[in-house]
Amino acid sequence: MEIQKTVVQKQKKSLFLFFFTMGIVLVAFNLRPAITSVGPLVGVIQADLGLAHWSAGLLMSVPLITFAIMSPIVPKIANRLTNEKTLLLGLCVLLIGVCIRSVSMSFFLFFGTVFIGMGISIGNVLLPVVIKDKFPQKFGLMTSIYSTSMGLVASLASGLSVPLASGLNLGWQGALIVWGIPAVLAILIWVYLIRLDQGKGNPIKSVSLSATKIWRSPLAWQIALFMGFQSFLFYVTITWLPEILISHGISRGTAGWLLSFTQIIGLPSSFFIPVLAARLNSQVWVAFALGLCSVVGYAGLWFGSSFPILIISITLIGIALGGNFPLALSYIGIRTRSAKRSAELSGMAQSTGYLLAAVGPIFIGYLFDMAQDWTTPLFALILISALVMIFGVSSGRARHVE
Repeated sequence: MEIQKTVVQKQKKSLFLFFFTMGIVLVAFNLRPAITSVGPLVGVIQADLGLAHWSAGLLMSVPLITFAIMSPIVPKIANRLTNEKTLLLGLCVLLIGVCIRSVSMSFFLFFGTVFIGMGISIGNVLLPVVIKDKFPQKFGLMTSIYSTSMGLVASLASGLSVPLASGLNLGWQGALIVWGIPAVLAILIWVYLIRLDQGKGNPIKSVSLSATKIWRSPLAWQIALFMGFQSFLFYVTITWLPEILISHGISRGTAGWLLSFTQIIGLPSSFFIPVLAARLNSQVWVAFALGLCSVVGYAGLWFGSSFPILIISITLIGIALGGNFPLALSYIGIRTRSAKRSAELSGMAQSTGYLLAAVGPIFIGYLFDMAQDWTTPLFALILISALVMIFGVSSGRARHVE
């Protein structure tokens, strides 16, 4: 009788972890497409609403500014509501934002984007913490699954934006609102998970940032700057790579699919980098290799004009972008000893990191407006790539945030 009871308990636990894994994957599906779907349509949105390059860059920066503001607050919300309920709240806010943003007025475009940023920021902060808490022995593998799932849907969003807008005649509004569907699916499974768990989620202990030393940790700052500069490159690439490729004579539809290709080619590194990082005491050489791919890739866009060189360049950029983000997430788990400390580092690193990243699309758009070509912006991206390498290497040394 006792053995049968134990077997039933193990089956229930296995079932719960299976659905919990599905829940993590579905949240990951929602952390990028609402943003990456915008890049290929920036030119269309600009023409429709009369936006300058810098204001179009602001459209991509608004979610990042929201990430920076929300990230330190998310652990406190989770302390009151539990991780599960907070994730569900974030998904609901994201869905509302996707719907508002699709109204063809500049105010609603930016207002809805703020809601999207709020919803995504909750998932950004909590998913590494939830993985650290629920799967402490499989942190690397679960981070791989999460980051790869996120990258896969993000790449599809980039590639499908133009076909949805033009091919199916949905317009940019319809092409953007389509990405509310993954949010609906995720909401349904998290409602089920909360009922299955009977509200007994594990809250994060209250984090008083003024009372912790996380903000005075050199290692925490190195991870935050690595997170920030790699995010800078990612969101600039998502926003402006299609326009850079169009300047080389590539059609808008092809440029959208090449942006999708850039993200798809990074999926293998997105999956394997966290697994590799979790097995190594030091990730210095991993960070160096990814940084080198980034420098060479953006240099190829700067110097190259032939189609083969462009393909090689965006391949290297895709490998770097695909690997650097999950490596930054891995640092949050690897460089901390507990879920509580992981929550503190996640909030701190993502707050400061995304504030830095928010400058990217606006700054690069401004450089283009000043120079009226992509030479100066691409030179700036090469310099930022070097900084990603420096802070990635310094964060990769074997030590912990204390």
